[in-house]
Amino acid sequence: MASAEPNNETPNRPAAEAVAYQGKPLPNVPEDLIVPGILNLDFDEKHWVPQAPDVWFRPILFNVSQGYFVNLLRVRRSGILSRHRHSGPVHATVLKGRWHYLEHEWWAEEGSHAFEPPGDIHTLEVPDGVDEMVTLFHVTGAYIYVDPQGNPVGVEDVFSKLASAKVHYEKVGLGSDYVDQFIR
Repeated sequence: MASAEPNNETPNRPAAEAVAYQGKPLPNVPEDLIVPGILNLDFDEKHWVPQAPDVWFRPILFNVSQGYFVNLLRVRRSGILSRHRHSGPVHATVLKGRWHYLEHEWWAEEGSHAFEPPGDIHTLEVPDGVDEMVTLFHVTGAYIYVDPQGNPVGVEDVFSKLASAKVHYEKVGLGSDYVDQFIR
């Protein structure tokens, strides 16, 4: 009669003891990216890349091979930030403050997460009384900035964000290659 003992080496069950993978690395796999302390929003000001008056971003990941970026967006003013359309999905997690889109009834508030589908067009507003808004954005594809009728007036994607970061880091003395740590 076969043993009723389960096999500890099955894919659905971990081994009895922790053993790291011992084989050769797979080819063409980039290094892991670890960015410590992103929830501590008290970064050195040099790390915040200016985007517009009273608006900055802090890079976390520029994935140039898959066309997406992850960053913290910091806004220190109220009012309309932008009107844009997404060419891909966007995930947003609010770390501080609040904001909303004029076209939707929901509010993105501290501790909340929003999923924005490709093709969505909206106008981002930070309301009066919010001294600082910080949101973690994962943006796939591009923001296509549009006028009120939806006509394109500008584009922002992983490549334009990367170029802005390179210029900024060179200007503040960190060197343009400082941004390389965020590229995958």
